[in-house]
Amino acid sequence: MSEFIKYVGMDVHKATIAVTVAPSGGGEVRYVGEIENTPQAVAKLVKQLRKDGADLKFCYEAGPCGYGLHRQLTELGWECQVVAPSLIPKKAGDRVKTDRRDSLLLARLHRAGELTAVWVPDGAQEALRDLTRAREMAQEADNQPRINLLEIQL
Repeated sequence: MSEFIKYVGMDVHKATIAVTVAPSGGGEVRYVGEIENTPQAVAKLVKQLRKDGADLKFCYEAGPCGYGLHRQLTELGWECQVVAPSLIPKKAGDRVKTDRRDSLLLARLHRAGELTAVWVPDGAQEALRDLTRAREMAQEADNQPRINLLEIQL
């Protein structure tokens, strides 16, 4: 295990991931850029970040993209925290949100130990959650009042 750690903050979306690196020891926080949200692109990113032998610690906000990225990174042997968006400390009045700023904030806070991780379900538990949500949505749609077009008088 290396003494040097890179804290990687990621702002994850369906198609892209914005990536920022904060080195241990208080070095400069550096925005790396955007990568595609594919397993191949993530594996390539890990390989690039590991060139100097640093250990990697990843984090990203929980969201609609699920936990596939978390599973991939942990299978590769890296620590990855999924963070509740509501528990991320924010400055008062800071309302500008961009992918770059979000990833920078995550990397800084991750390095400082200021983030609270959420519980990450395994693949089967996540699939069951998705199925339950889909069932509830179908039930709600079925309970919506229907308009009988034959009874409408013009």
